[in-house]
Amino acid sequence: MYVSEVRFGSKTGSEISRQTLTWSAKAALEAEAVAAISCSGHGRVFLDGSISKDGELPVCECYACYGGLNCSEFIPGCAANVDSGDPIFFEPFWMQHAINSAVMISGWNRMSYRYADDSFISVELEKYVRKLHSIVGNAITEGRYIVFGVGSSQLLSAAVYALSSKNSSSPSNVLASIPFYPVYKGQTVLFNSQNFQFKGDTKSWQMNNNSTNNNDVIEFITSPNNPDGELKKSVIGAKAIYDHAYFWPHFTPINTPSNHDLMLFTLSKLTGHAGTRLGWAIIKDKDVYDQFLNYIMMADMGISKDSQVRGLKILKVAIEGDGKPLFKFAYDKMKDRWERLTFVFNKSTRFSIQQRHPLYCNFFNETRLPTPAYAWVKCEREEDNDCGAVLETTGNIIGRLGSQFSATDRYVRFSLIGSQDEFDLLLQRLTELVSLENPSIETM
Repeated sequence: MYVSEVRFGSKTGSEISRQTLTWSAKAALEAEAVAAISCSGHGRVFLDGSISKDGELPVCECYACYGGLNCSEFIPGCAANVDSGDPIFFEPFWMQHAINSAVMISGWNRMSYRYADDSFISVELEKYVRKLHSIVGNAITEGRYIVFGVGSSQLLSAAVYALSSKNSSSPSNVLASIPFYPVYKGQTVLFNSQNFQFKGDTKSWQMNNNSTNNNDVIEFITSPNNPDGELKKSVIGAKAIYDHAYFWPHFTPINTPSNHDLMLFTLSKLTGHAGTRLGWAIIKDKDVYDQFLNYIMMADMGISKDSQVRGLKILKVAIEGDGKPLFKFAYDKMKDRWERLTFVFNKSTRFSIQQRHPLYCNFFNETRLPTPAYAWVKCEREEDNDCGAVLETTGNIIGRLGSQFSATDRYVRFSLIGSQDEFDLLLQRLTELVSLENPSIETM
């Protein structure tokens, strides 16, 4: 086992590892014991999970469509539910890298609101974020400020707050291009600020507004887009928030680094650690940076120190081997899923998925197709106006309706980043559904 030669006082890490563990021994044993429970490969046991009635054994939390004490029982007739964006497909990678990714936190670790430099941000974590972007080549960080948030979700609202006109007689207009991530509208409406209001689709707004003054316009650009995976650019040319949650090599070819004034990223789609709730903004303008800090301080008095500790540990693993082990694992997984999915959809005339176009990827040094996190499914028959209902009643498949992305319900989003069980069941249900059109189809 590799042990870092970091010094702790007069001792190195390896010297400490050869001694008997004291306060950390019990916690380490508990973590190992929980991790050793297999749950038949169809579920997991967690340190903070439920305990059996006798108070001795932790209870398996089963993946969808599995049940029983050890998750070994498949539930017949279970629907393939691919509505969620939970990135569970990363789980096998982190199990393979258990030694280097584990975190032990003492009961007295980082009890203060702030760090020693009076900030809310870990200097080490910021350093590794910059190093990661340099390795991947997906964002310019030199000469930019970095702010951490509770996932990118908090940073979305912080960005609108920071860019909105504080002294204007009318609120800033917040826009996005259909189909767009529903949280943009949901958050803007929820906070109901006098400084900004959601105005919907960029193209519709352009058609109805002849003014060339875009100073009071804030535009969300999701690139790659959620739900269809397209690389997007600003339509309005105003104040822009580039949501780059999926701008990583396993989802899209990295052709050139993003160099925008305001860019948002998140750990959840980078490494799969959605539950850690850690995102970051890369900001060019000092005034906008200060507004972000003010928002984070007023909303939460900073970001969880425990999340930053875990995020730091995870990023250290992510950059090992110049990022190749992590991104190759994730890309190979997504490539396989897209190939199998495309094989089935190519046999159908009733259902289609988005077109993908090859680009050169500087990270992998090859020309390749995008492998988006989501399939944007369309029902092609004129009578199938409610594609979600068609898929659920005919195919026993549950996706996210197009109307949730302000598109029509002729579209449905399928998540492709869930567990292997989830994807395999989706493929089985799709194969059965498409076989009603073409009985000769076989699963790839």
